[in-house]
Amino acid sequence: MENLKVTVFQAYLFWENIEKNLLNLALRLSMGVREKTDLIVLPEMFNSGFSMNAEALAEEMGGVTMQWMQKMAGLYNCVVTGSLIIKENGKYYNRLIWMHPDGEHQHYDKHHLFGLGDEDKNFTAGTEKLIVTLKGWKIRLGICYDLRFPVWLRNQKEEYDILLLIASWPDKRSLHWKALITARAIENQSYVIGVNRVGHDGNQVYHSGHSMCIDPYGNTVYYKPEDEDLYTFSINYEELVKIRRQFPFLRDADQFTIQ
Repeated sequence: MENLKVTVFQAYLFWENIEKNLLNLALRLSMGVREKTDLIVLPEMFNSGFSMNAEALAEEMGGVTMQWMQKMAGLYNCVVTGSLIIKENGKYYNRLIWMHPDGEHQHYDKHHLFGLGDEDKNFTAGTEKLIVTLKGWKIRLGICYDLRFPVWLRNQKEEYDILLLIASWPDKRSLHWKALITARAIENQSYVIGVNRVGHDGNQVYHSGHSMCIDPYGNTVYYKPEDEDLYTFSINYEELVKIRRQFPFLRDADQFTIQ
C-alpha cells in the first residue's frame, strides 16, 4: 500500500460570503500547493463559515461551490473535500462533499447537529455513515460535533484506516478538540486527521485552528495552533499495520449496532 499525501488547509473564512471565500481559497491554494498531493481537506462550511442562515446560503447539488471543488480537484489532480450548506427536497444539510478530479463525488451529511448553536433547528441530520477509499486507504468521514460521539465513530473490525474530521471548533473548547482527537486515534487504532478553521466568525466566536494528524499510537504527525496554514504531509500504511499487529486491541472490541 502506498503512503498517502494529505494537504490540510486551516483557513480563515469570510463570514457568509461565498464568492469571496472561493476566490481567496483558490488564490491561497495556487500559492501554497507546491507538491503532488492525493487529498486537499477544507474546513466545515468552508464557503460561508459555520452559519445558521441556511435559506440564504444553501446551494443545490452541482451548484457554484461544487463546480469550484471539481475545478480545484482537476487542477491539482486529487480529491478535494469540505462541507457546505445543501438544500435538497426542501431540507437543509451540512454536507461534506468528497470530490474527485473527474467530477464523480460522494457525500456525508453531518449526523450530530450542534444543538447549543441551534444547528438542529436549521438543518436535518444525516443517518448514513460513509467510508471512502483513496489509493487503497479506507477513510471514515465526519464533521465537527461528531467527534464527541465515539460510538458513532467506532472502528469495528478494522473497517477504516483513517478518521477524517472537518470542523469549525471554537477556541474556548480547544482542549476538548485536542483530547478527543487523540482518544479517537488510540481507541480506533487509526490515523485521525482533524482540520479546523481560524479567525472570528460573524458571531464573534474565535477559532484557533489546532488542526492535526495523530497516528494510531497517539503520536503527532502534524499539529498547527493559531494562524492560517496550508501544509502537506504523508502518512504511512506500514506503520498502521505494524501497530495493529503489535497491539491487536480491535479484535477484543465489543460488537454492536446503532439504533
